[in-house]
Amino acid sequence: MAPELYVMRHGETEWNRARRMQGGFDSALTERGRAQARAMGRMLAARGVGAGSHRILSSPQGRASETARLAFGAAPEIEPRLREIAMGDWSGLDRAEIDARWPGPPGEHFVEFYARAPNGEGFAALWARCAALLADLDGPAILVTHGMTSRVLRTIATGGAMADLAKLPGGQGVVFRLCGGRHEALSAPLAHGEGGR
Repeated sequence: MAPELYVMRHGETEWNRARRMQGGFDSALTERGRAQARAMGRMLAARGVGAGSHRILSSPQGRASETARLAFGAAPEIEPRLREIAMGDWSGLDRAEIDARWPGPPGEHFVEFYARAPNGEGFAALWARCAALLADLDGPAILVTHGMTSRVLRTIATGGAMADLAKLPGGQGVVFRLCGGRHEALSAPLAHGEGGR
């Protein structure tokens, strides 16, 4: 039986807001992103979940490690396998630039979009590193990561296949609890007046 896991996506960044592909690049958290990080930490603390109960692992990318620091009040343990899928030639470009230079088929799902990034990491490599990380975990953990990496981790942990990636919910400001093959989304509402746009 896999240990209890909480999977967190980093808070909103400047590039998220601009629809710019980050991949291996990085961008600062927005005010809203910092508020999301604090809200996720409060929500988990209310459940008795934190450094005292779970190992806290974070992607080395600044947007994730800063989210972990804001959520838990301390620097996390850095785990390189939690980094985001590399976007190759699309790194740093916004969606309009990508669509103009590499138009996709009508109605393309976002998973298909990520899969066709030229010189990108690709889902097979991302799947392999996520599976290796999960196999190495020997106790309860909080994994602070990114959108696509989160989807792959959660799909593997719940016994899904690569074709199931699009079926799981996503979003920022949400923590996903995985335990006993079950998947539960936990909302972390912002405090009144916190993280406004």
